[in-house]
Amino acid sequence: MTQNNPLASVLSRIQNAERVGQRQIATHINSKVVRAVLDILKTEGYITNYVVTKDAKGDTLTIDLGGRVNKLGVVTPRFNVKQDGFVTFEKRYLPAKDFGVLILTTTKGIITHKQAKEASLGGKLIAYAY
Repeated sequence: MTQNNPLASVLSRIQNAERVGQRQIATHINSKVVRAVLDILKTEGYITNYVVTKDAKGDTLTIDLGGRVNKLGVVTPRFNVKQDGFVTFEKRYLPAKDFGVLILTTTKGIITHKQAKEASLGGKLIAYAY
């Protein structure tokens, strides 16, 4: 059976594991988008590391959690954001100013809203974390 949103599944597994106090999770959901979002979460300090291991059933992602996640989620539908329109979505998805990140996809790849502001880029919102 296929999943409707693999990114949402991975982020909810991370959030649930953080909630119960687990330090590591493993999942078979593995794509370029999921790995790019995990890279951003790693650079922002929400997870400590992730490793892709190959086995007979397919690639497995092992994610080491850092204990810093309050909330993770995907943005559905994926709203278009212009380079000067981040304030609206920061108020909608983040609890306070300069607390958390919005993750979006642009022509330059998957980046945070802070990087998009610096580069004067717009894009589509895909996730948030705080």
